[in-house]
Amino acid sequence: MRILVVCGAGASSTFVALRLRRAAHAAGLDLTTSAGSGASLAVDIETADIVLVGPHLRSWLDEIRSFAGAKGVRVELLPEDIFKNDPDGTRALAIVTSAEPQTQH
Repeated sequence: MRILVVCGAGASSTFVALRLRRAAHAAGLDLTTSAGSGASLAVDIETADIVLVGPHLRSWLDEIRSFAGAKGVRVELLPEDIFKNDPDGTRALAIVTSAEPQTQH
C-alpha cells in the first residue's frame, strides 16, 4: 500500500510520513509513505493508494476527494493534533488501516 501525506508546503507531512513508516514497520505491515504538498498533489497522487490530508487543508478536502476518487484513491483527513500528538505514528497508522477497503469472502 502506498500512502501520500499532504500538507501545505510538505514539511509537516514529512514528519507524519516518517513516523507512519516506522509504525508500519514495527507492526509488520508492508507500506510505503511519501510526503507532498498541495501544489504537488496532482503529480504525487498518481503513485498513491491513500492520501492523508493535513488538517489545515480541510477547505480543499472536497476538491481533493473528487480528484482522488476519479483515480480510485482513498482520502482521509488527519486530526488537528496529529503533528504534535502522534510521536510514534500509531495514530496515523490506525487511520490508514481503518481506511483499508474490506475484502469480501
